[in-house]
Amino acid sequence: MESQEPKVTGSPLMYSNRVTLKTMLESSDGEMVLVGETVVVGGWVKSSKEVKKHPVTLPPCASDTDHASPGRQGLTCLEILESRIPCFRTIIRILCGPASSPAVREKLESLVPKPTPPSTFFLQINDGSCASCLQVVIDSTIAPVSAGQILPTGTCILAQGVLEKLSANEKQIIQLKAEKILHVGTVEQDKYPLSRKRLPLDSLREYPQIRPRTTMVSSITRIRSTLDFATHTFFQKYGFLHVQVPIITATDTEGFSEKFQVTTLLGKTSKEEEPVGVSDADVVSLETVKAAIKEKSGVVEQLKRSDSNRESLIVAVQDLQKTNEFARQIEAREKSKPVTAVKPNSLNFNDDFFGSPSYLTVSGRFHLESYACAIGNVYSFGPRFQADKTVSSKHVAEMWTVEVEMAFSQLGVRLCIFKAHDAMKCAEDYFKFLCKWILDNCPEDMKFVSKRIDKTITHRLEYMTTSSYDKISYREAVEILRKGYIPPMIGQVPDKAFETQLQWGVPLTAEHLSYLADDHYKRPVIIYDYPKAVKPFYVRLNEDGKTVAAFELVVPKKDHNREPKSYVQIGTVITGSQNEESFNVLNTRITEFDLSRDQYEWYLDLRRHGTVKHSGFSLRFDLMVLLTTGLIDVRDVIPFPRSHGKAKS
Repeated sequence: MESQEPKVTGSPLMYSNRVTLKTMLESSDGEMVLVGETVVVGGWVKSSKEVKKHPVTLPPCASDTDHASPGRQGLTCLEILESRIPCFRTIIRILCGPASSPAVREKLESLVPKPTPPSTFFLQINDGSCASCLQVVIDSTIAPVSAGQILPTGTCILAQGVLEKLSANEKQIIQLKAEKILHVGTVEQDKYPLSRKRLPLDSLREYPQIRPRTTMVSSITRIRSTLDFATHTFFQKYGFLHVQVPIITATDTEGFSEKFQVTTLLGKTSKEEEPVGVSDADVVSLETVKAAIKEKSGVVEQLKRSDSNRESLIVAVQDLQKTNEFARQIEAREKSKPVTAVKPNSLNFNDDFFGSPSYLTVSGRFHLESYACAIGNVYSFGPRFQADKTVSSKHVAEMWTVEVEMAFSQLGVRLCIFKAHDAMKCAEDYFKFLCKWILDNCPEDMKFVSKRIDKTITHRLEYMTTSSYDKISYREAVEILRKGYIPPMIGQVPDKAFETQLQWGVPLTAEHLSYLADDHYKRPVIIYDYPKAVKPFYVRLNEDGKTVAAFELVVPKKDHNREPKSYVQIGTVITGSQNEESFNVLNTRITEFDLSRDQYEWYLDLRRHGTVKHSGFSLRFDLMVLLTTGLIDVRDVIPFPRSHGKAKS
């Protein structure tokens, strides 16, 4: 009768028969439903131990038990072979004398290979679907594997077995009793970075390809993915259309940004330029020198074989050595030769790939405006780039941004017929939606980050979800800051002094924003009507001619009970504005900022042809992840961070 494979049950993945650990460990009753069922699980070993079994004397065969006397029980393997195979007994006597000799018997026993003692392996594995681990128990007599294969941290296994319920006093509720090992991915233990003790996050950045296997980074990644999904859920729910804006653009959206230029002209200079002071190593190619080396090596070999004039041989060898040295100089020069720095005035951009200067985009709001002025409310979600060398815990060269643009919409500060659809209200609702969504949909990961990073993070997110946000103008913010930090009487010492002198018209610094959100209001605050000099040229000019219709959503920093060095002043998470709809005003602003008019002709077309009032905002997505996880450096919440001097992976 043919043996049947056990039926694999459980709740497997859509395109795999594997059951995720999240299904078994984080569902309310999933682990109880699957107990006793055969499932397939896979993951990477987090920790392990081996328990060796004590050797047990094998019982005699059934036939021996039925017919042998009690005195034959406990016979050695050699005695069994002698009794059952007469020819083997004869061979032993011929080669070694009487087999009953203790010396011969000991010698023969040593020749018989001893089986490896059986072991039981206890593995804690994680498959990245949740923060919890599952214990997998492997009996080497049932599923043959070696300790060197299965025990090292980072080993990947795929196992089939039965889920067992553990006693109430155990740390875990269930474990998998393996019946079959389907795959083992071994690890070079001496090179695997996670085989050591827990590495700090800044050390993990050196191994971006491996760090997702840590519980910390995998939890952050799941939180990031949940916020990503929440973003699309919110805007799709309220009728926004998702528009993909270009990454390569010829327009500087901000007007004064540090941009990455995209070009195929690196190393190419104009034809008029001639090389100056060129050495022999620059003129002679490496291929020519190698050909000369081959020819001269042949001459040397020929002189050696012909046994001719010794002086000629010495001269030929010296010539060959000089040529080899010359070749090494050329190779070293080519390896160390930097990319030719090309001045813009020496380039002809008509020969470039795009035919004009092009850059990685800093913002996609200009392109979103084109679609908002045609199909209504739109949003985009993608990477934005700034060639800023500043070392900061809140900035890297490539950061993801959510950008929103709404037609027939104003900023929302003053009463108007569009108030229900204004940008400021939408930004506040979106931010609260993200906070609530992460609490509702990532409870286990939030428990983990609360335990390991910031125990107050859940409470603060709940507070930001339910509290009302104060809305103040820039002018009001300056008055509050002056009252809070400037002594009212001569001789009175303030609690704290700003590093930057506060006066109307200057940008609010991180310490200014921190005071407003943390000390004065103790909750998120929205600041609007900024001076026109501190905001981009396209923001709508207010009636006073001094301020523009722009706003910022500022959030509090971390718990005050934490060490000051652990504070992260996230500050502004969302920036928004009502964009200038007047052609004449926008044209004047471009001139004021001394910008290239040709670069913005297509943007001015939106004012020439069927202009409409419109507004929008941008959320710095990476800072939102930083806020919800409680971490202090944005490089730890980005899968592959790109910063100045760091882009190896």
